[in-house]
Amino acid sequence: MHRRPLLAALLAAPAMARAQEGWPQRPLRLVIPFTPAGTTDLTGRLAAEALGPRLGQPAVVENRPGAGGNVGGEFVARAEPDGYTLLLTTIGTGAINFAVYGDRMPYKPQDLAAVGMLIRVPNVLLVPPDSPAKTVAELVALARTRPGGLNYGTAGIGSSPHVCGELFKMMTGAPLTHVPYRGSAPMLTELMAGRVDVGMDNIPSALAFVKDGKLRALATTGAARSPVLPDAPTLDEAGVKGFEATAWFGILAPAATPAPVLQRLGREVDAVARDPAFRTRMAALGGEKPALTPEGGTSPETFASFMAAEREKWAEVVRRSGAKVD
Repeated sequence: MHRRPLLAALLAAPAMARAQEGWPQRPLRLVIPFTPAGTTDLTGRLAAEALGPRLGQPAVVENRPGAGGNVGGEFVARAEPDGYTLLLTTIGTGAINFAVYGDRMPYKPQDLAAVGMLIRVPNVLLVPPDSPAKTVAELVALARTRPGGLNYGTAGIGSSPHVCGELFKMMTGAPLTHVPYRGSAPMLTELMAGRVDVGMDNIPSALAFVKDGKLRALATTGAARSPVLPDAPTLDEAGVKGFEATAWFGILAPAATPAPVLQRLGREVDAVARDPAFRTRMAALGGEKPALTPEGGTSPETFASFMAAEREKWAEVVRRSGAKVD
């Protein structure tokens, strides 16, 4: 009684193989799980622009924000696993959210397959230009003298800036209250208007405002100073010894995507990540190379291992800080 399904599968196999050999035969959709104008959006659009010609088909960007990136992540996790719907993942959707959202997470790590990392991006600690805090030490002191402390804004719950802010609170003891926004753009607007006291954001989306004097950069979160903000010390240099946290962005696909398609995607994403033109454009915004492979690039296997380690690392930070979604 099982012969008919087995026969159908055997007959379908050659057709599926031919479809994979000819992939891609139509435009791809790259889902960006945050609002336009933030670092995730900027990275995704530059990646789509570079990826399309390599695949011989356009990569069309589609923003699906909400729930710290989980709306877009779930959409791709449930999409047809044919290689035509991809996710521009962040450290949030690929690692942090699993700890922050816990049982409320709408998909699991195994629902998405790693393709490759595109870029690493440090965060930056920001204040409005008229803030009395000129240094990290002054910010911590100000928070301790203000009744109720200070509010700090980020691009959303579970984002890299969010957990960086929580790690900063843990390591300094500064009384700070998290104010999540639906992306970097609205948070930065509120910060420049003085309606939130402090901001933590990825460097690319905040850089222009810092250079124009509309925001003040107190420190960055990487292991070394950012070439695009050379006057801003690292948090370690600013007295928060041992602080290091870097956001990252990459590509994921639905878990059941055929292996040949994943491998082709992996090769092309690696080529984009190491492409001098892409790297130059991202470096101008503060982005750094993935360097997951000896060649300084990325692969599905190395990215999968990296994300697993990141999930473990940030789960501990979330556990200790209590940064959970209520």
